[in-house]
Amino acid sequence: MIEPTQLPDPELSRLATEWRSRALHGDPGARGIAHELESELRRRNGARFPAFDTLDMRSLESRQKRPLQWRFWRRSEGDAAR
Repeated sequence: MIEPTQLPDPELSRLATEWRSRALHGDPGARGIAHELESELRRRNGARFPAFDTLDMRSLESRQKRPLQWRFWRRSEGDAAR
């Protein structure tokens, strides 16, 4: 692989996005490569506001599931009869 320092900015950004996507889809070796590419981008451009979709390290399946919606303020049927 070419050193990240030798890549132009657009290519570096494209590769970082591609490798992060691979890592989120379960490729075991992609996380380290994505991190290296993203680190070089941050070094060149400074820290930007993070994209929270890429920071979420859960699997794609668990991120697509709807979260449980708890309603603690609702009484149960047994409590309403009192």
